[in-house]
Amino acid sequence: MPVTLVLEVQGLRKNYLGLRPLRVKDLAIAAGERVAVQGFDAAAAELLVNLVTGATLPEEGVVRTFGRNTADIATGDEWLASLDRFGIVSDRAVLLEGSTLAQNLAMPFTLDIDPVEPEMLATVTELARECGIAPEWLTQPAGSLPPDVRARAHLARGIAMGPELLVLEHPTASVAEPDRVPLAADFARVCERRGLAALAITLDEPFAKAFASRVLALNGATGELKEEKKGWW
Repeated sequence: MPVTLVLEVQGLRKNYLGLRPLRVKDLAIAAGERVAVQGFDAAAAELLVNLVTGATLPEEGVVRTFGRNTADIATGDEWLASLDRFGIVSDRAVLLEGSTLAQNLAMPFTLDIDPVEPEMLATVTELARECGIAPEWLTQPAGSLPPDVRARAHLARGIAMGPELLVLEHPTASVAEPDRVPLAADFARVCERRGLAALAITLDEPFAKAFASRVLALNGATGELKEEKKGWW
């Protein structure tokens, strides 16, 4: 059967404030596949997220998401509608620090969060459980969450509206080392359960190997992505 690709990047080149332009020679992610890419610093990772979601366009090359060239998105409304197919997990995403975790998780569904209505509370409680968040955290202010719970909160927000492609932008940057592999296992379980494709942009090799079916390392000079072995050899 033909493979359905949710993301294709070919011959990409984009100037930014890095030492050299961002180059990605060839990257393809199939439906349901989890791929981790290494070699992108914070600025390059943010740029790649923007290129994948169509927020910015390459100067050379092509980015296709769900079979469509991002350059063919003609209007702002059309672009905003296209974002529904993406789930973004990033520390750049805003959590309301003084609001409870339950209120923050309710926000993708409703702005009526004070208080969170019982039916909505049941929805966000199940969403939290799916992402490995214990119920006692739901009543805590988002500003008091430990980094691993905060990362899971970003995951819960990312999957809330049922995306098809999950994009992780340095998801363990603030997470303590002992918590990273368990976090990867929870992220992988959520993607597996929902049939989600995922692109993880990370410098965390243990997380990448625990999360992804393929781990690719970027050669910044050429844009080539070389597959890393996941075993000892």
